[in-house]
Amino acid sequence: MIRVAILTVSDLCSRGEREDISGQTIRDMLASDRFEVCEYKVVADDEQDIKRQLMHFADEAKADIVITTGGTGLGPRDVTPEATAAVCEKMVPGIAEVMRAKGLKETKNAMLSRGIAGVRGKTLVINLPGSPKGVRESLEAILDVLPHAIDMLLGKGH
Repeated sequence: MIRVAILTVSDLCSRGEREDISGQTIRDMLASDRFEVCEYKVVADDEQDIKRQLMHFADEAKADIVITTGGTGLGPRDVTPEATAAVCEKMVPGIAEVMRAKGLKETKNAMLSRGIAGVRGKTLVINLPGSPKGVRESLEAILDVLPHAIDMLLGKGH
């Protein structure tokens, strides 16, 4: 079973002013026979809070995968990619490239997503867009590769 932590980054959701539909969309898309949601948290668009939560999920909760949603756009408070890059030792650019390529088939606005993917220790961290539609499209593009990615991280080979 692959342990997944979900981090929603949203000022509005963190204040209870909007329901976290994107985080729920991630949860709904993870097959219960392969994935277990071990942690879930909503934080504001604050780089230090995002970094702290990513480190907690990877270092203490020992999640295999951390999936974030939100904070990947061009807005002044969109800092999820910066926080992710700051806590990861390796980057996995192919994941973000595939998600953007899939999104571009639906809307040209997908090119504005700055989401990244990287590795902290034995945890894969993946940034998804904040919209439920963007979450669905992005996760559909990479979901079937995640078990193999975790096997590789755990040293089980190619």
